[in-house]
Amino acid sequence: MVKRVLIAALVSVFVSGCATVGPGAVHRDRFDYNAAVSDSWKEQTLLNIVKLRYADMPLFMEVASIVSGYSLERSVNLAGTTFEGSDLPGSLSLGAAGKYTDRPTITYTPITGTQFNKNFMTPVPPSAVLFMLQAGWPADIVLPITVEAINGLRARKSAGAGQRTGDAGYYRVIELFGQIQRSAAMGMRVVTNDNEDVTTVVVIRRTNVTPEVIAAGDELADLLGMRRGAQEYSAVYAEVAKDETEMAMLTRSMLSIMIELAGQVDVPPEHVTEGRTVPTLIGPDSSAAGDRRRIIDIRHSTNKPDDAFTAVKYHDYWFWIDDRDFNSKRKLAYLMLLFSLTESGGKEGLPLVTIPAG
Repeated sequence: MVKRVLIAALVSVFVSGCATVGPGAVHRDRFDYNAAVSDSWKEQTLLNIVKLRYADMPLFMEVASIVSGYSLERSVNLAGTTFEGSDLPGSLSLGAAGKYTDRPTITYTPITGTQFNKNFMTPVPPSAVLFMLQAGWPADIVLPITVEAINGLRARKSAGAGQRTGDAGYYRVIELFGQIQRSAAMGMRVVTNDNEDVTTVVVIRRTNVTPEVIAAGDELADLLGMRRGAQEYSAVYAEVAKDETEMAMLTRSMLSIMIELAGQVDVPPEHVTEGRTVPTLIGPDSSAAGDRRRIIDIRHSTNKPDDAFTAVKYHDYWFWIDDRDFNSKRKLAYLMLLFSLTESGGKEGLPLVTIPAG
């Protein structure tokens, strides 16, 4: 009997020593951390948009690193006494103990100073806007968010100084861009001269296309004051085009994009009456689908919404985007993608984390 118990105890110690939590943790943690970081990023972006609506200071905290460390300890104790000439022990005790520890190390880095200036104050390059169109993002999403004016035609401005209703020609240009884009008659290429100056060229094909696409290209040229029939137009960051083959795009910075989106947040009327925020040109009855000048539909409620894509609480109200509002969800996703495109680095000098093994 004693031999059997002793053998069983030794086997259990051996098995416990061979067990590991590493492989199983990869499958579980990778997706859990992915979902957690993604959700917090959406909520942080939405919160900063709402804060800007109330003239509050936006702050972005970047998740610089995630290091997850585990330890698993198990032990088995066996003790007993036997008497001379007896097959049974006089006393026997058997015990087991285990300890599981999860110690994740998460590093947060606030985006401030030079990094904030580069990421949020610098206008988005026209080349980035155009190549987003080339990548398949619809013109009616990319252009209203990132481009404030094209060859003098201006978008609606819902917040900040100089509020305006916007030019009808601007939104017609967006429709024409979308029509030509869907017909696959538009392309982009990069030209570098001897001085290593880089120019983005918009190519509008006029062969092997329908008459409707040719007409759309001609109308686009007329609205922008460009020459009809030209197959290439140079895209530059400028207020006014210098000639009839140049497309002057006045793009927004990330901060100005967020300010514009903040101006379209649906806020409680009492907050406007009390002077906490200001009214906008977008009325509360203007839905995201019904008004092409509305970029995003961010709602408010006193209770936490049941079916929200993302939601944050601010000033005792919940501000949220409906999960059934695909248009607003896609524009928030595009904004977050722009954050990645304008990322200028700044991860040098992160703390070195050493995890003991064994």
